[in-house]
Amino acid sequence: MYEQWHPLGIVGIISAFNFPVAVWSWNAALALVCGNVCIWKPSEKTPLTGIACQKIIAGVLATNDIPEGVSNLIIGNSTIGELMTNDSRIPLISATGSTRMGKAVGAAVGARLGKSLLELGGNNAIIISEHADLDMSLIGAVFGAVGTAGQRCTSTRRLIIHESVYDSFQAKLIKAYGQLRIGDPLDQNNHVGPLIDKDAVAAYLSSIEKCKAEGGNFVVEGGVLQGENYKSGCYVKPCIAEVENNFKIVQHETFAPILYLIKYKTLDEAIALQNGVPQGLSSAIMTLNLREAEQFLSNQGSDCGIANVNIGTSGAEIGGAFGGEKETGGGRESGSDAWRAYMRRQTNTINYSHTLPLAQGIKFDL
Repeated sequence: MYEQWHPLGIVGIISAFNFPVAVWSWNAALALVCGNVCIWKPSEKTPLTGIACQKIIAGVLATNDIPEGVSNLIIGNSTIGELMTNDSRIPLISATGSTRMGKAVGAAVGARLGKSLLELGGNNAIIISEHADLDMSLIGAVFGAVGTAGQRCTSTRRLIIHESVYDSFQAKLIKAYGQLRIGDPLDQNNHVGPLIDKDAVAAYLSSIEKCKAEGGNFVVEGGVLQGENYKSGCYVKPCIAEVENNFKIVQHETFAPILYLIKYKTLDEAIALQNGVPQGLSSAIMTLNLREAEQFLSNQGSDCGIANVNIGTSGAEIGGAFGGEKETGGGRESGSDAWRAYMRRQTNTINYSHTLPLAQGIKFDL
């Protein structure tokens, strides 16, 4: 008796706009190594990167006398995604995007008993302990909140700060936000680029208003930037609000540079706040206290797929199993055993004797 792993056949990849090359790459690399062919639908917001990647891999395949059809590209809107998720000829759909999209994909693929690998939204928090290195914490918090204009699934959305350092750390944040340079992302001197489109700007503005309506106190105000350098209308101000974790808007992921501040007294309370959202992608604690770090990483700690110590929520996970729990979807891309998702498992029993053994030693003589 032994086990084998065989290719699934066709793997469908649906990727989001924010990492339009990376998500395809780590899915396609594993899928191809496992013997599959790929059909990729990139975000309709980033078609050119999809075409560029397809041209690159087509050249590689041609050089090695491999049919170009091993890697396929389809440009289109959500209708294409729906066709893929409902097609029983595609055993696995790997989809990266919002929780709303993931629920639709999971339902469609599940209805035909197919397999789905879902990497969805995050509502990521950093716990700033009273024992933290506050200068190091500041860099992790600001980069996590405003890097890529808050458009990473691992972007920092919430800071859960111990009451004894809350005021001093908030002051550090306000000062740092005052130094941010917003503009052309191709200019390396800038810290923050634009949101992806006008719809994202509208969602950002709506979230600010909803936060204020629930009682949020903005210590750094938001808004849309105007002027010669911001003609697209998609450049916004990173902002910071003092909130309660149970605000509806705080429970929701807004794909924009809005950072929420929450105060805590005990580590147990901080962990409960950290876990008290529907999403479970990335998390971090800033502390020099070993016991706090170990509790955060234990089964009594973070319920997220990624849990970091003295590193922010964004950027340290490359090479590890990437993904999360709860409404983040439960899927894992990369990591030591991620290849299993792209294959089917088969148990084989071979009888080399001259008699036929039956299950459970049953006698069945004719």
